[in-house]
Parts: sequence; C-alpha cells; structure tokens
Amino acid sequence: MAKEISDAAAAAAFRRLVTHLQHRHDAENIDLMGLAGFCRNCLADWVMEATSAEGGEMTRDEAREAIHGMPMADWKAKYQGEATEEQLKKMKESVAKNA
Repeated sequence: MAKEISDAAAAAAFRRLVTHLQHRHDAENIDLMGLAGFCRNCLADWVMEATSAEGGEMTRDEAREAIHGMPMADWKAKYQGEATEEQLKKMKESVAKNA
C-alpha cells in the first residue's frame, strides 16, 4: 500500500460502504461477486473473522445481520432473486481471480 490508512479513516469508510450496500438492494450479491469477487456475505465473514481475531465473538448470522441491516432470511426474501446461468458464470470467473 502506497500510504497507510488510519484505523479511524478505514472504520469510517467501512461504515459508509455498509450503509451504501444496505441502501443499494438492487446490487445483488451475485452481481457483486461477478464484478468484484466479493459480496455482502463475504464482508460479513471478514467482520466475523476480524472480531474473532480481536478476541471477540460473533456468529455468522450476527455478522450478516450487521452487514445486511436485517436478518439474512428477511433480506433474501425481500431482495435476492434467482441467479441466472450468466450471473453464475461471471461469479465463478471473478472469484477465480481472488486466489
């Protein structure tokens, strides 16, 4: 990284990203995966892992609720559509770049 980002700036940017993703329900997880190789669920997993690394406890469901702004089941019922073959193909190609 060219310039170190302060923890405060990183935390503020993270909160803004979460708020943005909670507002943009039209950006489905499958599309985020296809474009960027990560989605809301990945972000929740990273939060859960970071919490654990700091000695805290957070379940996967708690982390996903924190990121989605509601329980995962509610979010899926309201906003998640059925993935198309094209979306799944793009996701696989994108995720392969993460390795």
